[in-house]
Amino acid sequence: MKAILIAAALVFAASGAAQAESCKAAAAAKKLSGAAESSFVKKCEKDAAAACDKQAAEKKLSGAAKTSFTKKCVSDAAG
Repeated sequence: MKAILIAAALVFAASGAAQAESCKAAAAAKKLSGAAESSFVKKCEKDAAAACDKQAAEKKLSGAAKTSFTKKCVSDAAG
């Protein structure tokens, strides 16, 4: 059981490291504001959620492990 938890922690750390730039940081780098910023961040977060779901499927996660992984992955991407 401990080995699974350690492996899960390493996966979460690796997924956060793989995300080089958050959605909010990308919007700031593009100097977006107002409605343009909101729209960009919303689309970026939606794309991140799809990518995180795909990663969870590749890792063959299900149930609580998938939910936890996806939630952490999306929050890291959103910044």
